[in-house]
Amino acid sequence: MSMLNDENLLYAIDQGAQVLREFLGGEEPAAAIILGSGLNPFADSLEEARFLSYRDVPFMEVSTAAGHKGRFVLGTVPGTGKRVLCMQGRLHKYEGYTAMQVAFPVWLVAECGVPVLITTNAAGAINREIHVGDFCLMTDQLNLTGTNPLVGRSPDLVADRFVPMLGAFDAQLRGIAHRVAYREGVSVKQCVYAGLLGPSLETPAEIHMLEVLGADTVAMSVVEEVIAARHRGMRVLGISLITNMGCGIEGSNPNSDEIMDVAETREDDFARLVAGIVGEL
Repeated sequence: MSMLNDENLLYAIDQGAQVLREFLGGEEPAAAIILGSGLNPFADSLEEARFLSYRDVPFMEVSTAAGHKGRFVLGTVPGTGKRVLCMQGRLHKYEGYTAMQVAFPVWLVAECGVPVLITTNAAGAINREIHVGDFCLMTDQLNLTGTNPLVGRSPDLVADRFVPMLGAFDAQLRGIAHRVAYREGVSVKQCVYAGLLGPSLETPAEIHMLEVLGADTVAMSVVEEVIAARHRGMRVLGISLITNMGCGIEGSNPNSDEIMDVAETREDDFARLVAGIVGEL
């Protein structure tokens, strides 16, 4: 399979979207949901589920991060009657992929007419009013990865590359999320999210820098996906599960095992929150 690059982006989107449309079989999912670290089990709960490996989508790369299954899952969210297209696992730049490769699956779901992107991840808290186990709705983001998926000539042929980013995270979707969280008794806060390259976790000095810049939370994903979604006019909701405090805060020295352990304890609340949101779309 050829590698995605600036020379073949339009062709790659066309070829990948053909396969994804065939997989959808004429269905129009209410949303695409990208499931971050430790949050994959949500897709396992879908009813009448069908699966498509990333390996079977032309130009699509494969997840290598621990716990990321690397497949699309189409199914019905229990109790809602709504069909969604989940990504069990995402791509990260720290895996060696380009920003364009990370954004590629979002372009594909947009090409297939999916109107809403719900992107989720595990994140560290910088703001001391945010605690481990909280869910945070992203209100804005800092792209500190060092690049952008719209760099190059071909993204401008997909849609205007100069994408306005005011309101990148949809206020109406956040309103729905707040209502659902209140109804379900799930703790939800709001955050400005910083996306870094990784894969090393942040140093205490870097956490302090991010705090000065105005970030409330930090992780190594999401920002490229949001840019790609807004590039194609999708509405975006970003949800972080706070799995640790930033390095040096309250003596925190986070590691990947801690992140996965916390995510496991919040699976049920996450499922109720996302199911409630999807039910109101």
